[in-house]
Amino acid sequence: MNQDAWLSAIAWLAASPEPAVRRAAQLDFLGTPWSEGSVTNGRIVSSLLSGQQPDGGFGVHPYRKWTGAHWRLVSLVDLGVTAADAPALLDAAGSVLGWLHGDQHRSQIRVINGLTRRCASQEGNALYVCSRLGMASDPRVAQLAHDLVLWQWPDGGWNCDVGASGRRSSFHETLPAAKGLYAFCKATGAPAARAAAERAAELLLAHRLFKSSSTGRPIDPRWLKLRYPEFWHYGILPALLLLSRMGLSGDPRALEATELLRSKMLPDGRWPVEGAWWSPPGAEGQTDVTDWGRTGPNEFVTLSAVRILAAGPSGPAGGTTQDAGGTRSHA
Repeated sequence: MNQDAWLSAIAWLAASPEPAVRRAAQLDFLGTPWSEGSVTNGRIVSSLLSGQQPDGGFGVHPYRKWTGAHWRLVSLVDLGVTAADAPALLDAAGSVLGWLHGDQHRSQIRVINGLTRRCASQEGNALYVCSRLGMASDPRVAQLAHDLVLWQWPDGGWNCDVGASGRRSSFHETLPAAKGLYAFCKATGAPAARAAAERAAELLLAHRLFKSSSTGRPIDPRWLKLRYPEFWHYGILPALLLLSRMGLSGDPRALEATELLRSKMLPDGRWPVEGAWWSPPGAEGQTDVTDWGRTGPNEFVTLSAVRILAAGPSGPAGGTTQDAGGTRSHA
């Protein structure tokens, strides 16, 4: 990788019109303190925060794709927005916890042949959000972590498919659950959460993050596309980002996915978005409350890619980083 292009990408992020992206670039890559004040007045963050109701929600079910509190919170926390930036995030998280711990939701949890069939991405994303917002000591949050550990399948993952044999978990359900458990462990030091997250990471690594163990081919070609936001969908970009946070990006089994990510870098050091799971506001289908960009160089994909490669053992160019400062698929 061209070091000039790498530095150019960081400079592009540090000059973003979105304050949250600028702050992330300055803190993560440049080592400079943030002194510009609020990050909530940018186009993306302000749209994610808009329309909050007195009950903490946004006038729709928390899981409404993609306008409910559940999804807004994941995007906000991914961008580094904290409760100090926007105290009302705690109320939004409370509305999500109320849904997940409600009788109607809990009644849908099914155990078949000794395995819990659960869309663990729901609890996983909520656990990730609450842990990052400083809510890990809340008993409702600890219960999410406890349940995810209890529901983990023998292969290290989770699955919502009532017809699954039990031999294979869903990568879509496994990644958010691992992400949440690792965030909870970071916030609390809980050894059970760490062990469960590491077991899930081992499952991903055993498949080189995207390969079938029987054929060696990609389990789903869409997993190789760079998309943002991912919502509940699995892909190599969010998988590599989690592994980098866990200190596992140097595992040899992650190398092929890492090199694939590196190969997608544009000549100017930025990364493109390669499709989307969302529609812009006002369109038909599952619309988001903001426009993340559906084509071309993308700040949010680039931010994740730079974070991944900066955390790797060989840095951006085989050297150091000192200069930088839908369908549930199964393996």
